[in-house]
Amino acid sequence: MTQNIDRKPQVKKETKNKIRVEFERTALKDRLKAKYVSAFFLKRALWYIFRLLLLIGIAFVILQPFYTLISKSLMAPQDFVDASVVKVPRHLSMGIYRAIIVDVQYFKFFFTTLGLSLACALLQTFAACLVGYGLAKFKFRGNKIVFFAVILSLVIPHGTLQSAIYFHFSYFDILGILKFFSGGARTGIVGIDSILSKIHILPWPKGINMMNSIIPLILLSICGLAFKNGLYIFMLRQFFRGVPDELEESAYLDGANTFRTFWQIILPLSIPMMITVFLFAFCWQWTDDFYVRLFYISVDKPSLMTYMSDGLPLSFASLITSYTEITHQSADYVQAMKYGCGVMICLPLTILYLFCQKFLVQGIERSGIVG
Repeated sequence: MTQNIDRKPQVKKETKNKIRVEFERTALKDRLKAKYVSAFFLKRALWYIFRLLLLIGIAFVILQPFYTLISKSLMAPQDFVDASVVKVPRHLSMGIYRAIIVDVQYFKFFFTTLGLSLACALLQTFAACLVGYGLAKFKFRGNKIVFFAVILSLVIPHGTLQSAIYFHFSYFDILGILKFFSGGARTGIVGIDSILSKIHILPWPKGINMMNSIIPLILLSICGLAFKNGLYIFMLRQFFRGVPDELEESAYLDGANTFRTFWQIILPLSIPMMITVFLFAFCWQWTDDFYVRLFYISVDKPSLMTYMSDGLPLSFASLITSYTEITHQSADYVQAMKYGCGVMICLPLTILYLFCQKFLVQGIERSGIVG
């Protein structure tokens, strides 16, 4: 018993070649009319124009702030007086950047921020790798609860934890160890008292004051509780879940323990993903304003680059007073100075992205976030 199966008619290769040859033999006028004067071509042209205008609009919205930063920071003092100068500087000047480098001591803040960002980013990446690997490959009681806590850390705003974090590191005391030793007073033990007396300690038994130091940032990075660490753990967990279990099983058969397998097999496979997490951690730590202002409460001694735009350089202040006719335009100078600081802060991140964009794209594709 045969069944009639509906099949679409297939055009053979010889038929296609014959149609193409016949089309090429027709007159040029008829060919142009058949190709361009049709509803199909009009539809494609309108769709192409719409996409082009949409992309131009999106590019303008994204690039316009950066263009404003650069153009305003390159304006000379007389450009702020000239009403005809709006977006394009008429007299190029590097005075703003000279003031940033000399008066604001840009390179001092640059290397301070670079060292802190590198340290925190490396610690956050390693901590996220350990936690993400454990959640992805090990089945233990409470695995889902721990993962739910990681996701919850992404939902809770950091501002709601500001007071708790501040008091925790202002009176730092792990598990009440200081209270245990002190009993409400000094320990009386010469060794412990001499060690604790060398660091800034509040009156016993309140704890250790860690404000105005990088210790809170380092501790948060090591423990996987720093800014956006929940996202890093989630990304690495999704990546490690895609690693075949056979690789680990073969390593176990060869006599490797869990840590050796993780160090020699899993980590080399996850280098693109680790670079992606490192880039995220470095960029967010570089531009961090919440934790820096929370832990560095001494306004008279700013220690990080994020404080550069708070004040007006001395050379710029004298420049404003030298132009008596534009004294009322001093606010424009301050704003232009902040624009210059923004350019100098974003410049290292732009250079870093140019060299690492390939790893960034590969890491995002392998994380399982997109798809």
